[in-house]
Amino acid sequence: MSHKNLEDQKEDQKDYIKRGNDEEKTEKTEKQTDQIIDTGSVITGNGKHLIHCLTIIGQIEGHYILPSQNKTTKYEHVIPQLVAIEEEPTIDGLLIILNTVGGDVEAGLALAELVAGMKKPTVSLVLGGGHSIGVPLAVAAKHSFIAPSATMTIHPVRMNGMLLGVPQTLEYFQRMQERITRFVTQNSHISPERFYELSMNTQELVMDVGTVLDGNDAVTEGLIDSLGSLSDAIDCLYNMIDQNKAQQKKAETKTTRTGTKKPEARTGRTAAKSRNT
Repeated sequence: MSHKNLEDQKEDQKDYIKRGNDEEKTEKTEKQTDQIIDTGSVITGNGKHLIHCLTIIGQIEGHYILPSQNKTTKYEHVIPQLVAIEEEPTIDGLLIILNTVGGDVEAGLALAELVAGMKKPTVSLVLGGGHSIGVPLAVAAKHSFIAPSATMTIHPVRMNGMLLGVPQTLEYFQRMQERITRFVTQNSHISPERFYELSMNTQELVMDVGTVLDGNDAVTEGLIDSLGSLSDAIDCLYNMIDQNKAQQKKAETKTTRTGTKKPEARTGRTAAKSRNT
């Protein structure tokens, strides 16, 4: 076989590999685009770490379907995503982007509790606004950011539809407000008294009760951890991932040195055996 034919074969092989890589990149891009359209989230794998970016925008839709003209975040779509992120070993962390007017209180609290209970590094970034039940969602992450131009509205719980004019209704509202206050204060640096004072402020909003905080005020009040932008949030998440991986590596090294075995899973058979012994 001539030298020229060998060179032609090599060029053909390079072209074939290049076409395959291009097709792979195109397919990956299409999958990411479909994921953004379907779920409002994307997995980024071209940076230092593999992170999942989740957006919570518009109104948080709960037990009732909102009108079609409303931009919504459906909590039944977000819940399985959070479970999958926590269980997927290749995903290193979660970045939550918020621009929400609020929505269903119980749906928002459910999502916030899931985020707060995750072991993986989580960072939230408030852009535009994180109002009403968006406040617990913002503080649920291990570290929260807010853009200088963003705002957060803190106000008491309200309800649409038929209400009964009985003392039990007021008690229900108070208990729900206490649930929100407890969660926010446990996951931020604001005190329950100050959060309640901001919620019941009658001197700021013309047609409502509550307080609007801009980015600087939200950080000063201790509601949000830091003032920053997208790059700040990603840098913080990367640092948290590095620390998390270093701790895992240290724990694995310690386990290897001591020769400690992993505890046996307590299935029905092992549990019965331990009771018999």
